[in-house]
Amino acid sequence: MTDTMDWLEAIGQDASLRHASADDLTTLLETAEASEALLAAVASGDSAWLAQEFGCAVMHASQSSQTFPEEEDPEREEEGEPLEPGESAQHLSAAD
Repeated sequence: MTDTMDWLEAIGQDASLRHASADDLTTLLETAEASEALLAAVASGDSAWLAQEFGCAVMHASQSSQTFPEEEDPEREEEGEPLEPGESAQHLSAAD
């Protein structure tokens, strides 16, 4: 896997490799005895082949879990109460 990471880093840093055709890059990687997963990914243009080598783990959280539900305007007992965090001045002007 280290060799694959090194090759991916080199391809990303070298414009001649990054913009090389799939055939040219595949030939170069075959000569360097790169992993089968990397060769298949380059030849097919599908990075899913790399999951064989790196494993398949979701590394991000869904954005929907980071949102807060919308609430109606909070009811106030007195007009002079301070705003809660996240409330805007619109809530105050609507109450007038």
